[in-house]
This record gives sequence, C-alpha cells and structure tokens, in this order.
Amino acid sequence: MKVRYDREGDTLAMLLEDKQIHHAEEYGQIIVNYDENGKAVEIEILNASKLLGEFVTEILKSPKREIVEIE
Repeated sequence: MKVRYDREGDTLAMLLEDKQIHHAEEYGQIIVNYDENGKAVEIEILNASKLLGEFVTEILKSPKREIVEIE
C-alpha cells in the first residue's frame, strides 16, 4: 500500500492495489475507487487535515515537499 498526501489539495490518497480504476463512489469527504470487479483499489480523503488531524500534522512536519509518500 502507498499513501500520498498532497499539501496543496489537502488530499490523502491510499493506493491499495495498482489496478485500473473502473468507477468511484463518494461518501462525504471520502472517495473510494473500485476496479471492474468492484474491489477497492484506492481511497481518497478530501480535506484530510481536518478529518485526520494528528496523522496529517505529523506528515506536515516532514521536509517541505508538495507530495509526501509513505510506504
């Protein structure tokens, strides 16, 4: 799993599997992307700093970069 935080867009994306996205469903501030078989392949969290607070705050302490990846 790869986790990416986009500072500018305040979006946290968790890539569960590296597969083609077939469709997505929104659940408030969370978007789940599914493959053609209906299996979740990516989860995106909008306004991540508000929803996840401390977790994102720790990421922001890392050296200034536009995109932070955690593997």
